[in-house]
Amino acid sequence: MTSSQVTFAALPLIEPLQRALAAKQYTHPTPIQAQAIPPVLDGRDFLGIAQTGTGKTAAFALPILQRLAKSPKPTTPFAPRVLVLAPTRELASQISASFAAYGRFLKLKHAVIYGGVSPFHQIRAMRHGVDVLIATPGR
Repeated sequence: MTSSQVTFAALPLIEPLQRALAAKQYTHPTPIQAQAIPPVLDGRDFLGIAQTGTGKTAAFALPILQRLAKSPKPTTPFAPRVLVLAPTRELASQISASFAAYGRFLKLKHAVIYGGVSPFHQIRAMRHGVDVLIATPGR
């Protein structure tokens, strides 16, 4: 089966993620998504390279969100369970928006932190605990 024949409904994604994809009117994964999602869901490493705008964020965000949703919460509530590093604050903000959209029907929290702005709200978000922390190396 080629990636153009695969649908998101055919991928083993949990119902809240399927609902979020349907809300965004996404029906077919891009080639990078079709190649990345199954092995990452299985806990295997995956190295993918694709052009800008091909859905790389969904390729890693969807399996991360699923693995977090299916695993028990840690006993240390304030430690992030996943760290996503981005080279720029613009990209960090875009990744954060994607995690918000894909995880909208899950009881998971995420936060984004980067330099160039007051850290007050970022620190407050961290104190409340997050499952996914998206950050730039400078912050």
